[in-house]
This record gives sequence, structure tokens and C-alpha cells, in this order.
Amino acid sequence: MVVENMPELHLTLYSSSFCGACSSTRATVERVAELVGERFDWHEVNVADAPDESESRGIVATPTVVITGADGVERMRASGVPTAPQLLAAIAAALP
Repeated sequence: MVVENMPELHLTLYSSSFCGACSSTRATVERVAELVGERFDWHEVNVADAPDESESRGIVATPTVVITGADGVERMRASGVPTAPQLLAAIAAALP
């Protein structure tokens, strides 16, 4: 059974409150989300608010972007501030 309008990829931005690079990454993710549309969704996790999740995912720096498939399998991870073309390329490579 195929479910329509389910995102194929999920992006999680791990950030921290006083991280200027995190703000830049958030802006890039927002721009890319507008371009990619329904094949992609994203949310942000502040590592201070969710230390258990951040630790269990092995997050050691912010910003860190993690892309997982609809199956929950991690397809890409990168720390630092991506450019929009870099993020689009990572999303394209991660699509099934």
C-alpha cells in the first residue's frame, strides 16, 4: 500500500541556542524546504532541550544536519553550515 503525500526524507537540524552557525543553517534548510516540497520534511532539535536524543544520535557539534529515509535509516550526516546547493545535492543523493 502506497501512502500519498508522505515525505520520503526527514531532515533533523541539531542546534544550540547561541549558535550563529545554527541560525545560518536554519535559514538554508528553510529555503531548501520551499524548493523540495512534499518529498522532504524537517524539524529542529535544540541539544540542550533534548540531551538524551542528541547523545543517542551521536551529536557532538552544532549545527549538525541528519537526513533519514521514511524507513528511519540515516542516509546523510554533516556538521557545519551547508550551502543550499550542498544540501540539495545531499537530499538528491539520499532519495530512494
